[in-house]
Amino acid sequence: MSTVYDIGVLPGDGIGEEVVNEALKVLDAVQSVYGFETKREAMPYGAEHYLATGETMPDAAFDRIRDMHAVLFGAIGDPRIEVGKLEFAIIAGMRHKLDLYVNLRPVKLYDESLCPLKGKTPADIDILFCRENTEDAYAGIHGTTKKGSPNEIALQQMVYTRRGTERIIRYAFELAKKRGPKPGKDKAQVTLIDKANAVRAQDIWTRVFAEVASEYPDIDTDHAYIDAACMWLIKNPEWFDVGVTTNLFGDIITDLGAMLIGGMGIAASGNIHPGQVSMFEGIHGSAPKYKGLDKASPLATILSMSLMLDHIGQAEAAKEVEATVSDLIQTGRIKSMKAGVHKCSELGSMVRDALLERAAARS
Repeated sequence: MSTVYDIGVLPGDGIGEEVVNEALKVLDAVQSVYGFETKREAMPYGAEHYLATGETMPDAAFDRIRDMHAVLFGAIGDPRIEVGKLEFAIIAGMRHKLDLYVNLRPVKLYDESLCPLKGKTPADIDILFCRENTEDAYAGIHGTTKKGSPNEIALQQMVYTRRGTERIIRYAFELAKKRGPKPGKDKAQVTLIDKANAVRAQDIWTRVFAEVASEYPDIDTDHAYIDAACMWLIKNPEWFDVGVTTNLFGDIITDLGAMLIGGMGIAASGNIHPGQVSMFEGIHGSAPKYKGLDKASPLATILSMSLMLDHIGQAEAAKEVEATVSDLIQTGRIKSMKAGVHKCSELGSMVRDALLERAAARS
């Protein structure tokens, strides 16, 4: 009897439905090859649901998700609705209510042609960024006073706890240990990225990083302030292996990293609590101007689905999805990441068909 995984499917807004549909095409193919099944539950939450009902995402939906293995997520955000309302209720809602404290964002170059940096190859850019996902300025502690007046004050708190800091740092070291040294290196390396020289509350990151690092003598460590890290990511991306950073800085540096590998259309992520239900999404937004045009790249969502497969225990299937995408890029069948060069539906079909062809060739 095959294993059955309970998957929530939450397309959301904008291009979300299109890119999720293409990822599900690939999921159909890979599960047929590897002999497992997925039971999928559509979840309607997003702009249209909110405009029709006044409801963002109810507690009952979060309770249902807690009983699942994973959620495949599209994107959220709609210009008809107040900025942040849906994002905080749905994305942040899942991150906080499900305690998805790891935002894992791979920055991996599949072909030199996708990189805007001269002379950089896939050997140079293969980074795993571990972004803390529940604290910092995203904790939701904010307010204003004297709003609309010349004396208006707006405040938002950065919050760091010992528990939150230690668990993401430890996750990064465990990930580096599992991944092993990069080619040509003797040891794996974890780089702490913060701004403790100016944001003094981040001294907790400095201290906890040193304490956790002492438990992993076989892993090298490095440190960079966020401004320098952004500079070095452009100048010498090969210096980075596993990076660990705060919620705000992780959000920024991984968007920068996405541009080194072909853009937001190929940048995957996982919102993870190890051993528990987790959520997987491309890091792009809802791109409402492309909604319904069949122009958006679904590769970020397909690669996020690959991360989902690894999380639920289908590691070989996960590797095969990624390998198929990589091969399509390296052989030139996928010509560009620019919107409209390939149709969204075309890319999903290409990955599905190539995966099935690869499986047939092995049998």
